[in-house]
Amino acid sequence: MSQDGSGVEPETVELETSVGYALKEVASALRAAMEDVLRPLGMSVTQYSCLELLAQRPGLSNSELARGTFVTRQAMNVLLQALERDGFVSRPDAAPVGRVLPARLTPRGRRKLEKASAAVRSVEERMLSGLSDVEQASLLRALQQMSRSLR
Repeated sequence: MSQDGSGVEPETVELETSVGYALKEVASALRAAMEDVLRPLGMSVTQYSCLELLAQRPGLSNSELARGTFVTRQAMNVLLQALERDGFVSRPDAAPVGRVLPARLTPRGRRKLEKASAAVRSVEERMLSGLSDVEQASLLRALQQMSRSLR
């Protein structure tokens, strides 16, 4: 009999065959490898992600950056203040519209991002080195589909 009294035994998930567990394991290993290559540059994964987002979409707000880097708005605000203090990001003193202070990379931030991007690319290349180009493309499509299915 089950512990919840329903008479039905809950199905157990075998970790060796769980796609969710494998994804979490890869994500954890990827983050650790990224941290290892970013640390000598004086950067965290979140700082790198923030700079990368700003390079691709200049002018994002604190809230948009927080969503894109998977941190809270409060954590992003602290991060942006530090990036601004270090000269990697600039924001206007006053909001051009409403209360949003759009952030932009500075030339110093772009140079820092170039070094960080090269380091992160090396990690991704190492992670994918055992897969053919066809397998990599298939994996990317499958991951994108999984993400869409959960939304």
